[in-house]
Amino acid sequence: MLCFSTTLLLAATSLLASAGVPTETVTTCEGNHVHRLSCDNGVISVQTVLYGRTDSVTCSEGKPQQQISNTDCSLTNTEDVLKRRCDGKRVCELNSNIFGASDPCRGTYKYLQTKYNCFPAVHQVTCEDSLAYLHCDEGLVIRVYGADYGRRDRTTCSYQRPASQIQNTDCASPTSHVSESCNGKNSCIVKASNSVFGDPCAGTYKYLEVAYTCEYPVITPKDTV
Repeated sequence: MLCFSTTLLLAATSLLASAGVPTETVTTCEGNHVHRLSCDNGVISVQTVLYGRTDSVTCSEGKPQQQISNTDCSLTNTEDVLKRRCDGKRVCELNSNIFGASDPCRGTYKYLQTKYNCFPAVHQVTCEDSLAYLHCDEGLVIRVYGADYGRRDRTTCSYQRPASQIQNTDCASPTSHVSESCNGKNSCIVKASNSVFGDPCAGTYKYLEVAYTCEYPVITPKDTV
């Protein structure tokens, strides 16, 4: 998961709405099925999440009436879970098991439904022990949307790595270090290493995932004096 600026998230949501950016919807029926969010351009910005059932039609094929009749069923705090897992990424895959044993309505066949936008940000991945170069055009400054150090899949930064080093895909360390080091600068270099971010999963080869935008610097009154 990535560590986010609340102010930037609110601004991003407002910007996406005002710009008419389309909202994508993904619905996955209950069970060990892959719930996949993806952006061809930009990064994921989760808007709403439902895990439960609010109608008797969705994911109802072949199900007895008693399993789809309860349409007032929803698990709480699902949006926070999905935001922590997916915001700032280009691709995010999970299933309903991410909520653990929580069951908002036993006996009801549920589904996971996520609505999200693709936020126009630069997405950068840097393999462990390499340097991440964040930069903007002249006159613009960096604003980090999110950063995470760990591993979420077996393919990223996997070239010639032994299987034992890429098997753990439940490894994440959301970090504010990148935003603290880079926000407000035109360019910035950060090393993707355990010495900088700590080691969230010993023995796993990790990578740094960063999403950022380039903005005009904010001019404060004292700057104009």
